[in-house]
Amino acid sequence: MACTAEDVARALRAVAAVVKEHREELIRLDREIGDGDHGENLARGFTALVSKLDGDVPALPGGVLRLAATTLISTVGGAAGPLYGTAFLRAATSVGDAATLDAASVAGALQAALEGVVARGKAAVGDKTMVDALTPAVVAAEAASAGGGDVGAVLTAAAEAAEAGATATVPLVARKGRASYLGERSAGHLDPGARSTALVLRSLAGQVLS
Repeated sequence: MACTAEDVARALRAVAAVVKEHREELIRLDREIGDGDHGENLARGFTALVSKLDGDVPALPGGVLRLAATTLISTVGGAAGPLYGTAFLRAATSVGDAATLDAASVAGALQAALEGVVARGKAAVGDKTMVDALTPAVVAAEAASAGGGDVGAVLTAAAEAAEAGATATVPLVARKGRASYLGERSAGHLDPGARSTALVLRSLAGQVLS
């Protein structure tokens, strides 16, 4: 199983639909420990991306990922825009000019995305951010790829690990972002960035397997 540019575009349209579906949930989660704009910002960004994809799909997977990066950076406000944008930009750089993406290149793109998020946000595992979902996702994706899994297996492993990582943010005290201003009061809440990361990865996995 290999993914073409059209496959990547179709997967990102599915992500946009999932983000829209969970917009209110993400707003609620962010309102509890942040400024409440995470769901609205992400929905706006992915809606803009779908509009651009409807106009023209780049010829290569990396081009689609780069389009996602520039669109999210320019349309998503708050912290999510630069973080998600950097993730997609690093992923695009990782896959380069490949005509299709296999399991190893998808795992490598996720690793590059994580490195970009860490570089941009300066967060580590345990800080109660999207890194808590993305880090175990990368570990699981690389293990699935090394074990001979296809793209679907890699993304499914990543999604499952991201969901567990997101859930594990609930008892944490935030050390980064607006939530860190709450100190101990940030414990007991699911981090919205970790939740959206898990939603994105689950959507990608579901689209590849559909």
